[in-house]
Amino acid sequence: MTKDSKSTGARNAAADKAAARNTDSGPSAMGSGDGDALAVQAVETNALAAGCPYNPNKAGEHGFDNGLAPAPGATTEPASRLPTASTLSEGNASDKTGGVAPEGVNATIAPLDRVRVDSSGQVLTTNQGVPIADNQNSLKYGVRGPALLEDFILREKITHFDHERIPERIVHARGSGAHGFFEAYESLSDLTRAAPFQEAGKITPVFVRFSTVAGERGSKDTARDVRGFAVKFYSDEGNWDLVGNNMPVFFIQDAMKFPDLVHAVKPEPHHQMPQAASAHDTFWDFVSLMPESTHMLMWQMSDRAIPRSYATMQGFGVHTFRFVNAAGESVFVKFHWNPKAGTHSLVWDEAVKISGADPDYHRRDLWERIEAGAYPEYELGVQVFTEEQAEQFSFDILDATKIVPEELIPVRPIGRMVLNRNPDNFFAETEQVAFCAAHVIPGIDFSNDPLLAGRIHSYVDTQISRLGGPNFHEIPINAPVAPVHNNQRDGMHRQAIHRGRVSYEPNSLAGGCPFQAGAAQGFVSVPARIEAKEAQGKVRAKPEKFADHYTQATLFFESQTAVEQAHIAAGFRFELSKVTVPAIRERMVASLRNASEELAAQVAAGLGMELPDPMPRALPKPPAPEVDKSPALSLFARPGDGSIMGRKIAILVADGIEGASAVALQEALVAQGAVARFVAPRIGAVKTADKVAIDADASLENEPGFLFDALALPDGEAGVQTLGADGHSLEFIKDHYRHCKAILVMPASTALMQKAQVPPTLPSGEDDPGLFVGGAEQFDAFIAGIAKHRHPERETDPPAV
Repeated sequence: MTKDSKSTGARNAAADKAAARNTDSGPSAMGSGDGDALAVQAVETNALAAGCPYNPNKAGEHGFDNGLAPAPGATTEPASRLPTASTLSEGNASDKTGGVAPEGVNATIAPLDRVRVDSSGQVLTTNQGVPIADNQNSLKYGVRGPALLEDFILREKITHFDHERIPERIVHARGSGAHGFFEAYESLSDLTRAAPFQEAGKITPVFVRFSTVAGERGSKDTARDVRGFAVKFYSDEGNWDLVGNNMPVFFIQDAMKFPDLVHAVKPEPHHQMPQAASAHDTFWDFVSLMPESTHMLMWQMSDRAIPRSYATMQGFGVHTFRFVNAAGESVFVKFHWNPKAGTHSLVWDEAVKISGADPDYHRRDLWERIEAGAYPEYELGVQVFTEEQAEQFSFDILDATKIVPEELIPVRPIGRMVLNRNPDNFFAETEQVAFCAAHVIPGIDFSNDPLLAGRIHSYVDTQISRLGGPNFHEIPINAPVAPVHNNQRDGMHRQAIHRGRVSYEPNSLAGGCPFQAGAAQGFVSVPARIEAKEAQGKVRAKPEKFADHYTQATLFFESQTAVEQAHIAAGFRFELSKVTVPAIRERMVASLRNASEELAAQVAAGLGMELPDPMPRALPKPPAPEVDKSPALSLFARPGDGSIMGRKIAILVADGIEGASAVALQEALVAQGAVARFVAPRIGAVKTADKVAIDADASLENEPGFLFDALALPDGEAGVQTLGADGHSLEFIKDHYRHCKAILVMPASTALMQKAQVPPTLPSGEDDPGLFVGGAEQFDAFIAGIAKHRHPERETDPPAV
């Protein structure tokens, strides 16, 4: 090598080194880098970019066939991690920055352990980690002087307090949440490629939020209302949000009417009343002019609107969705959650009383069940059917005011969900969780339901407003367990710190990464759409079958037991009696005549009005329904597994009772997983006649009878006399009798029943199946009676007791 070539090589190496230290220009050609890290980075970056001379996928972006099966994105492997780094200084680690990002990892979706805080043994600090010496006093000029502006500790504390609340949800504001898991029963790969359903026994973490719809965040749990039933599946292919309700239908058919519906049911704007209730003029004015609401009104006026607990409540996806398998073949699907504990509800009198004594009744029940290990469990079932089947139905499966009767398409159980962990922090998890109907995964797709189309947009838009920006997905409770890699950057509350300078696709400077997954791995929308013909133009209209507003309302009412039908009539009677404009009542009853003459007549009689002419139908001659009666629509069709786990039973006690039998009963109930509490006139030790130790942890005044699922009255004449002298005891008995709950009457307490004027038999003279008179020999029968939840045979309207 000549002297000149040596000097040229030296110059080239120096030039490479110098050029690599500039960010505003570069050389016309690259050298070797010669071991200098910056220069090597520049050389390898150039080589990485050169490895992609053009976009090979561009030709595949055109044409229908290519649209059905997009190819994976083109990638180039870098020689090392240098070209994809943001900075060479990433190796300079600290306690805050850590070191180099693990390859291919997004740590923001790691388990929530990364953000849990335990302050045990720790000193109090500011948000900047500065230890606080005095948390009792603000900084003042002298002990009696003015507070000083320089008190940064006070300002931080008060400022944070002033901003602790975020905007509440417009609907579903009042919610309760829990963590758990979903376990698949079998592989559904023939129907869907959705990750949770790919193999028997597959476990997918979930977070569930239950809610009321109309009320504000501080409203009561037991309002007559629809309940939200939203499940976030943290699948290994991303988050899937199955955002549903405890009723399978809805009030409206098109998202265009959703703001009108919510405005109508919310407190009236001139005086902001009533809270969390539909029993007022504007709601009934709206729905009486929207006959498609009639089917949903049947559900809302039924006992479904006042569930006993979230653990005894069904859930539904409401809309028709699609399952899509790996071959791109799709079928329609409807989702059903069925509680293992059965479907049980409150009665209206009970719900009203509970709302005053414990407005957190459902929230408390969910928390206590999980803490006690009585985990709520639900079975997920699906109704699967083809487009060809759908076209033959007398109703339109895109109409959210319709169900697919189980007699037409049976519900197939495909897995179970168990809720086994309470949140660590209500705000961070339950309040900040963001459910979006748009969140689906490969294997799940949408139908053309026009109400669903609006929800796909609305949920995302709402969360951006409520949670402060587009990065709500990085809040820990919303973060998926699947890797997240995309080119979205910045925005309010961004947490991810992305490595490298590339934030676009296609690219060559990051080797094409992150690259599109392609049809084999990525989400591909189903190309087929029911009756979507190219010859059809854009139009604002509904399909003809949507005009049948009453057939399924009739189906629901006729499928209820006599007791449930009476409750529906009472629900309409109560709600419409709150309406102050008689013409609205008349319009609503006129609409009900198209669903059930019997129901309309009962409601009209209860409102003291003449039966109006039936409202004209939008579809004068609807097609004949396939099913006239569907027993599965009755709450009584799902009594549950016979367990009494989590049920609350009151055992009344007082000084002078027989303690042994009371303790034996409590032990028998607890052995079944129930919560059996001794309730006395006052909390504390009870002096029993037989010297058996009993300590009452509830009193007749702090735990009213309607908060319990069943009642046991003790033995021992002296104790019974004490209880009989306390009016709370008699109210306890009357409420349990009136609400048709199981009552165990040990021998001496027959006097208590007589004093409460509770009859020993039904009005017909037959034995009351919910009354159990006797001692230990009746314990098993009493437990079986509790499992039935309610004994409606004794119910009368108005109540006899």
